[in-house]
Amino acid sequence: MDKSWLNIRNRGDQRYRDEVDGFLSWAFSQPRGSTMIRCPCKGCINIAFKLMPDVRRDLLKKGFWDSYKVWDLHGEVLVRVENSNVTLNNEVEDDNIEEDNISEMIHDVRGHTYVEDNNNNTSMDNEEPNLHAAKFYKLLEDAQTELYPGCSKVSKLSFVVKLLHLKCLNHWSNKSMDELLSFFKEVLPEGSFVPSSFYEAKKVLRDLGLGYTKIDACENDCILYWRDYDNAQLCPKCGKSRWKSEEHKGKKVACKVLRHFPIKPRLQILYMARETAKKMRWHKDKNVDDGVLRHPSDSIAWKSFDERHPTFSAELRNVLLGLASDGFQPFGNMSANHSIWPVILATYNLPPWYCMKDPYFMMTLLIPGPKCPGNDIDVYLQPIIKELKELWDGIETYDSYSKSNFMMRAAVMWTINDFPAYGNLLGWSTKGELACPCCHKYTQSVSLRIKLCYMSHRCFLPIKHPWRRNRRKFDGKVEKRVAPIPLTGDEALIQLQSLGNVSFGKGKK
Repeated sequence: MDKSWLNIRNRGDQRYRDEVDGFLSWAFSQPRGSTMIRCPCKGCINIAFKLMPDVRRDLLKKGFWDSYKVWDLHGEVLVRVENSNVTLNNEVEDDNIEEDNISEMIHDVRGHTYVEDNNNNTSMDNEEPNLHAAKFYKLLEDAQTELYPGCSKVSKLSFVVKLLHLKCLNHWSNKSMDELLSFFKEVLPEGSFVPSSFYEAKKVLRDLGLGYTKIDACENDCILYWRDYDNAQLCPKCGKSRWKSEEHKGKKVACKVLRHFPIKPRLQILYMARETAKKMRWHKDKNVDDGVLRHPSDSIAWKSFDERHPTFSAELRNVLLGLASDGFQPFGNMSANHSIWPVILATYNLPPWYCMKDPYFMMTLLIPGPKCPGNDIDVYLQPIIKELKELWDGIETYDSYSKSNFMMRAAVMWTINDFPAYGNLLGWSTKGELACPCCHKYTQSVSLRIKLCYMSHRCFLPIKHPWRRNRRKFDGKVEKRVAPIPLTGDEALIQLQSLGNVSFGKGKK
């Protein structure tokens, strides 16, 4: 169907109005059991059901929803026929097997959709990709390499991916996998790229960036069995064993396991595709500083950070991140009391319409349940803090847009949480009389039976504001206080030092 009229931005244009009427006539002519259809305007986005005059008014006033490309909710049927042969009996025979989308999978994992291959450019100004980037380009090459000469349906990489997928689904042992690969080596033609063992197959996928590190944790969230406690069998704080009492097939099973997904390789990956590397400069190259807040780089916090760290901000390819965390119930049965906490990083160098897209989110930690870590979340954040410290010093990264290597640095600008999770990450109690982190010790709270009510927000108004003197509409008092000054980072650290040695864990109350 012709949808070119959707690009008309002037909704008063006669052609746009005529096409809207044509769309409505067609949509209401489709068989349905109601006189109403879903309204596809930008405000309703196919959620509200409305009559024809109401839908027409919304489309002329708000415009058509841009993301609604196939009008399947209004009767459009999209028929897709690929490489098919029609027989004399009008039967469709498709000779092709399932399309090999291994290259698309690599692009999804890498957080981009297009890689421009300019590696053959031999200009003297271009630098050779570093080792990490070279492995990535080798992975793309494997996605295009035939499994054996003359095999056009399966590539070297897709063969390994599909075989390992079958191993996981059918619970094959490593020994059976080795024997199967040896058999493939024997029956396939000479020159095939079949791995000789399960270990070799995993090495092919190691550069895909799907790996993670398992770190055992104390059952009471006291410590991680990591670095200094790597070989410990008992928790030095609560005395609990590292292992469950029962063993699984002769192997010890840890009580809790933290999954850590490394940050550094995934940040380097963002610069390995030319298009994505170009987008990573948007916050300085394309953003217009006209006093309008349209991107995090327009915020006061970002500009203050640039002033305090001029050497960091001088390199526009350095990455600024936002850290988000919250708990969720992973099971369908909501009556089960279980809470898993992912820790996710968002990349702010990108344009605002890419910052919050799934391909650019990076899950860095998966904190196990069944209980919420609470204030002990600091124990689980140790691996990511260690990586962020290393990223502050910088790591060598290949920029495919400028064809050069550079030292990429990264920093976390802020955290994104609801108020209870904010209290856990900040270490500030979000309950009780002094729950406000902005007002701190000057928080005004009133007890209403079993609830606390936080009052005196009029202190943030200008001194001569009429509401400050209005007794009747508020608490019967004139507000004369000035707004409290939030704590600086140094003042918060001074208060923290007065707490003495803070011990984490739920082993001791």
